[in-house]
Amino acid sequence: MAENLFDLTGKVALITGGNAGLGLGWARGLARAGADIVIWGRREEKNRGAVAELERYGTRVAARAVDVSDEQQVIEGMSAAVSEMGRLDCVIANAGFATMSPMVDMTSETYHQLINVSQHGAFYTLREAARHMVARSKAGEPGGSLIACGSLSIFQGVAGMTHYAAAKGAIQSLTRSLAVELGPHQIRVNVVAPGFIASEMTQADPEVFKQLDAAVSESTPLGRSGQPEDLEGIVVYLASDLSRYHTGDTFVIDGGKRIKN
Repeated sequence: MAENLFDLTGKVALITGGNAGLGLGWARGLARAGADIVIWGRREEKNRGAVAELERYGTRVAARAVDVSDEQQVIEGMSAAVSEMGRLDCVIANAGFATMSPMVDMTSETYHQLINVSQHGAFYTLREAARHMVARSKAGEPGGSLIACGSLSIFQGVAGMTHYAAAKGAIQSLTRSLAVELGPHQIRVNVVAPGFIASEMTQADPEVFKQLDAAVSESTPLGRSGQPEDLEGIVVYLASDLSRYHTGDTFVIDGGKRIKN
């Protein structure tokens, strides 16, 4: 019988913003590979729906209403997840949102609302996860995988989304330093930078989505926008022991869009 090199049975993964879109797609891929799942999302109803979907894969699934911009909620949520599941082997800082505004018109409120969730929320999440994994390492059981959701805005300017790009750029820099800092504990830290993905966030305005989808399909070698399931494989790899020597990297999953002139 062939060996399943990506079997995640016995591992536990936590995904912030895991009740819809990219986060739910990542949770689905991890559950399909055998991992037990903890999802965080602010909407209880969406959390319940996500749990019902993920339970079909036969692994343990838990959910908690957490606003990642609230430091205390993240601290309490991480403690609760470890208490309920016993451990966390993979934590994905995915929660975030996008708004658009020219820089000259952007209010401080608009800027800080996004930064508080997308940047500060990722910091709180990765810090608390690192604390758990470092403590476990010192107790003699090293290892773990931290993943942050990036964006093509790390590499390319996007008019009207300077605050979003600032948050994603900060996350990439944060994870590189974390990879160096946490390496001695065999904790890996990487970024996944998706291209344009058809998700709840990008489809909020159907007319705008239609226009963007057409533009992206035209400019992408694979000829289409991405789907949440297109990102499942990369997180299964990063959560698995096969990525044990892979850290400090940024994985671009965009159908080749970034390389096409």
